[in-house]
Amino acid sequence: QGQLVESGGGAVQTGGSLRLSCAASGYTTSITFMGWFRQVPGKEREGVAAIWYTTTTLYADSVKGRFTISRDNAKDTVYLQMNNLKLEDTAMYYCAAARQYGHRWWTGEAFNFWGQGTQVTVSS
Repeated sequence: QGQLVESGGGAVQTGGSLRLSCAASGYTTSITFMGWFRQVPGKEREGVAAIWYTTTTLYADSVKGRFTISRDNAKDTVYLQMNNLKLEDTAMYYCAAARQYGHRWWTGEAFNFWGQGTQVTVSS
């Protein structure tokens, strides 16, 4: 059974930057589709960004132009570079993975595997 391990969360002021990492290990078949989601207590989970293989990237409107998702196949790691962070970006961020591309990625339904999450807190 594989696992996803997130890192890179923390506290930052508005306008600052963070880079989240998600390392995948132990999967016997290739993971082709990976994504980042976030959730605030009491609210629904929100799809933030996704990447299929290394070139097809997808973003929520709320983060377009500020966040960049990328993937390093050699390290089996996906990254989320977050710039110009806003108060509303505060959430627990989760990495997700799937063996194949799935439609409606933002719902999370396409993803089979999930990490434990890393907290991002943005303050003024």
